[in-house]
Amino acid sequence: MEPHENTGHPRRWAILGVLVISLLVVVLDNTILNVALRTLADPVHGLGASQGELEWAINSYTLVFAGLLFTFGILGDRLGRKRFLVIGLTLFGLASLLSAYAQDPAQLIAARALMGVGGAAIMPVTLSIISNVFDPRERARAIGVWAGAVGLAVAIGPVLGGALLEHYWWGSVFLINVPVVALGVVLVGALVPESRDPQPGRVDLLGVLLSVVGLVALTYGIIDGGEHGFDRLPVWGAIAGGLAVLAWFVGHELRSDHPSLDVRLFRVPRFAAPVAMVGLVFFAAMGVMFFGAFYLQLVRGYTPLESGLLFLPFAFAQLIFAPRSAAMVRRYGGRAVSSTGLLLTAVALGAFVFIDADTPIWIFSALGFVQGAGMANIMPPATESIMSALPREKAGVGSAVSNTVRQVAGALGVAVLGSVLSAVYRNEVTPALAGLPTPAHEAARESISGAYAVAERLGPAAPRLIAAANDSFVSAMHWAAGISALVAALGIGIVLRWMPGRPVVGTETRPATERELAGTP
Repeated sequence: MEPHENTGHPRRWAILGVLVISLLVVVLDNTILNVALRTLADPVHGLGASQGELEWAINSYTLVFAGLLFTFGILGDRLGRKRFLVIGLTLFGLASLLSAYAQDPAQLIAARALMGVGGAAIMPVTLSIISNVFDPRERARAIGVWAGAVGLAVAIGPVLGGALLEHYWWGSVFLINVPVVALGVVLVGALVPESRDPQPGRVDLLGVLLSVVGLVALTYGIIDGGEHGFDRLPVWGAIAGGLAVLAWFVGHELRSDHPSLDVRLFRVPRFAAPVAMVGLVFFAAMGVMFFGAFYLQLVRGYTPLESGLLFLPFAFAQLIFAPRSAAMVRRYGGRAVSSTGLLLTAVALGAFVFIDADTPIWIFSALGFVQGAGMANIMPPATESIMSALPREKAGVGSAVSNTVRQVAGALGVAVLGSVLSAVYRNEVTPALAGLPTPAHEAARESISGAYAVAERLGPAAPRLIAAANDSFVSAMHWAAGISALVAALGIGIVLRWMPGRPVVGTETRPATERELAGTP
């Protein structure tokens, strides 16, 4: 075959557009939910969800999503990627309807978990189809567009969610998924070619079960400890039990001849380093997005729509820089681009430590722009490094591993940083609650949303409680931001040590061999 001949599908760019729409619905949902958290916590206009229930509304989706990615990736290879994409979109749409009409936090958490099942069917096939319909020489550009779509969803989500909450009830932020899903199903049916793995693997049911049980137990312990204190035996039992099950999971995967998570992949540095980098960044970023919505809507008093607009610089930076990152990698190398992106992200997250209740709001948005620029130069080179480290037939496995790590890290970021936020807030606000009746004391101590709800019934004492709650929340936010910055900075060391540098002109990255994956010389 001639070197100049393009081996990609004739309709590859139209197919990429359809995959972007399918991806939008998955990402859009989480960014919309961020601006709706304050409304969901409202006992009058929302569901009266507690801080822990809000964390579970986010994490029930991400944990189920992450736990099923590998199995659904294999099923997609076996049953047909196009078919599985349609099934995932349809299930996601139906679960969105259930979420919109949930009557209490428990129903919302369950419906969100079902949405995670649909998302797990959608995500693995998007990158697999990209890898199969694009020539390797165009793949980096296509992945840049794919990553830019994430930035687009981040941009649309908060503004669209805020606009919906201004005019409709909270359920509208889930109903908006339905027309996007319907459009996606029609376009997938019309444009995306069916493809299968000629040698699909077996499904590792025990591995899937262990991963889901271990992650849920660990996350439950972290969230429950943050909400009610870490000085209780059940909390540490859940955390220790979750870690023990996850250790069992790793041991099982190493012994299995059809693992749901191919642990051997982490023996390849140019695969393991970008996966670790992505995990650290999303751990840090998701926690900041979680407390940012409360800071804007409660401490600063902005409406959901105004809050969404203030998140736009973060999204615009992704839209501007993500499509250009592939060219930057070719010029300077993945190591230089990724470490620069991590440095920008860590600096932006660390600067949130100096944000208080009176900081000019443009500084908040400017830091969001810097963070967005940093993350835009992390995802595309990381994804390209991950995909190029593996043979094309293992593209589905590679995308599933990277997306699972991203989702699990994001869930743990919300859980860990959310727990830090809750614990510091409770410790700081408790002295100001002396004299309140027990129910009011517990509600105000539980979260800043609870403090605002109590203040509405206090009369002349309300301003003092609101001021104390705001000060306590800002102090807690500083702790969470500082930890997130340190986590992002840790990624710089990993990149400088193990991430590939500038590619040699005239050569192509060689995928890992089976011997390398097995760790043998």
